[in-house]
Amino acid sequence: MQTQLADFLNDTESGREIETLLRSCVHCGFCNATCPTYQLLGDELDGPRGRIYLIKQLAEGDTVSQQTLNHLDRCLNCGSCETTCPSSMQYRRLLDIGRELAERGLTRPWWQRLQRKLLLFSLPYPSRIAAIIGLGRLLRPLLPPTLKAKLPARSAAEQWPAHQHSRRMLIMEGCVQPALAPRINLATAQVLDRLGISLLPVANCCGALPYHLNDSTGGLTMMRQMIDACWPQIEAGAEAIVSTASGCGVTLKDYGRLLQDDSEYAAKAARFSALCRDLSEIIAAEQLSVLQPLKRKIAFHAPCSLQHGQQLPGLVENLLTDLGFELTAVADSHLCCGSAGSYSLLQPELSGRLQKARIRALQAQQPELIATANIGCWLQLQEKASVPVVHWIELLV
Repeated sequence: MQTQLADFLNDTESGREIETLLRSCVHCGFCNATCPTYQLLGDELDGPRGRIYLIKQLAEGDTVSQQTLNHLDRCLNCGSCETTCPSSMQYRRLLDIGRELAERGLTRPWWQRLQRKLLLFSLPYPSRIAAIIGLGRLLRPLLPPTLKAKLPARSAAEQWPAHQHSRRMLIMEGCVQPALAPRINLATAQVLDRLGISLLPVANCCGALPYHLNDSTGGLTMMRQMIDACWPQIEAGAEAIVSTASGCGVTLKDYGRLLQDDSEYAAKAARFSALCRDLSEIIAAEQLSVLQPLKRKIAFHAPCSLQHGQQLPGLVENLLTDLGFELTAVADSHLCCGSAGSYSLLQPELSGRLQKARIRALQAQQPELIATANIGCWLQLQEKASVPVVHWIELLV
């Protein structure tokens, strides 16, 4: 795809990157076949190919319209199109650039700006989100049904295993997960303890949320803070950096690229990313015979960030099958549940339609449980599912 860059992008690093990305698109349209929003809306501009044309127009200096911004906002950033693309186009990177260009050229309505500021103020900070969730639980009887459904019951506090093993790994606690679903990290610590590994928690935000809400400066700052928080343990021999949230894992593994131009942090970021592992990668490399979980019939929802973002399709499913679980068939397992980070809050109507379709597919063969691998997906599915929803690691305790 050829383009004539606007003057403000000529001879710039961003301009060169845009040209390289656009050239890799061959207009085939295979991406639309697996795009959740295109399947829902049937509009070319709500599929990857149409959004690529919109970003091309922005790069050529076209005036940004509210409609253009709406089409870009409606993208889930799920990565399904990248998995499908025969030319391996890095669509999500182009989307990040396109959204930044759109934000430069158009001021959002005041209520959208306020909504994003509130999200950036609260979600990336564990202490703030814990306080908000605590207040929500106190006021639960007064909340509307839609908010009640998004607020899981409090989990009972349990003691983490003592740090007794010579093998040590760091675990990213996450932002909302410690307050909403502390059982996930606890179960991870318990399972890895049985495998001879001690987990050391790190509470910083990975920076994914601000970065993908067009606050790249704030997101990169949080990434540097994360590296600083982990660095003493990395230098002391920590074996890996573990994420139980596959959405965070995509960003953690990308620090090396995102900070490659930072002279102070480039080398550290590359080493950091090289140590990052999804939990499933850790478990798959261990001796599973010590784990004897209760065998159950489950439906597994593979998060987009796991199968498309981290390119680990089938890894959790194979692990669970090897451990004796019965996995039901799930139609259209490549599709998104509609969580997608902050998407469920910013695009509730589309998110709700995707949620309904995923739950219907997951429950079609009457599983005892639904399992997933990402806190956002867990929260999205448990809201409306008629069977319990768990993180898959909880099945191994």
